[in-house]
Amino acid sequence: MTTTRERGVGAQSGLKPIKLAKPALEGGDSLAAAFRLRRTEREFSDKPLPPQVLSDLLWAACGINRKRGPFGVSGRTAASASNSQEVEVYAVLREGTYLYDPRRHQLTPVVAGDLRRLALGARQGDAGADAPLRLVFVADVDKLEHTSGFEEPGLHDPDVQRSYYYVDTGLNAGNVYLFAASRGLAAWFHNCDRAALSAKLNLGDRRRPLFAQTVGYRQRKRKRL
Repeated sequence: MTTTRERGVGAQSGLKPIKLAKPALEGGDSLAAAFRLRRTEREFSDKPLPPQVLSDLLWAACGINRKRGPFGVSGRTAASASNSQEVEVYAVLREGTYLYDPRRHQLTPVVAGDLRRLALGARQGDAGADAPLRLVFVADVDKLEHTSGFEEPGLHDPDVQRSYYYVDTGLNAGNVYLFAASRGLAAWFHNCDRAALSAKLNLGDRRRPLFAQTVGYRQRKRKRL
């Protein structure tokens, strides 16, 4: 069923939904190699990510990997508290910002315009300014309080909620780091301008921007003459 929010997201953005290619998980380095290669890198080229790589990356972050997971809810590549799946992933691209929809495996437009600079903390300068993609992790508190998974008291306690969605964001970001390492990409998990993003994305008081992650190809160092 399409919710009121889904119908309203991006309705006036001028952008169209992006149907992502089916995830293609063959190829790339092994999991063991990805563990060895995982690192934070802050220098990126402006080379766009191919559509297939973007699809695979988003699926790795929090895509559906089984139709029936814990408590009868579809399972994700990243675990979450009581399988509440409260962390949403926004893809911030040059042309606009999209919300990743794991169920449809597509990007739903939210707002047009380049918000990549806002997906960075105020004191982090211009690091990664050329990167083609920044992911923004947003916690939807209502998905904890009205979980489709296991109902437990902590889901209604603000302090426990924070511990849950911070940990769950780390699980999403860890998946992105390992995917990037396996595909020869650079990745960097960092702070973001929470207040500005909340306003620009019209998140309201129940959705909270937490952190962001920049992903792209490594910036090649120029050879000295």
